[in-house]
Amino acid sequence: MLRGLSDPTRLALLCRLMEVGEQRVTDLVVASGSSQANVSKHLACLRGCGLVTATPSGRETYYAAAVPDEVSGVLRAVDVLLDATGGSAHCEDHDPELRRAR
Repeated sequence: MLRGLSDPTRLALLCRLMEVGEQRVTDLVVASGSSQANVSKHLACLRGCGLVTATPSGRETYYAAAVPDEVSGVLRAVDVLLDATGGSAHCEDHDPELRRAR
């Protein structure tokens, strides 16, 4: 589940769903500026993690945050942890770009 939250695009999509409620893929494509294939791939990941629900309606599917209050709590806790440790959102040991910069 944390891996689902670790990608900036997935996190942005989830936050969008938490802010505005149900959205179609086309709505999320416009809001994110990403491709339909990319948004669909990230939504599939979020569904697999149990963070997003999908409700078919005719030819469209509406996506919503499955547990918005709990996700908000996790994100607040991460912010508190980063503030308390003076840490970064990126761990050098697990981020290839940061490893190369060393």
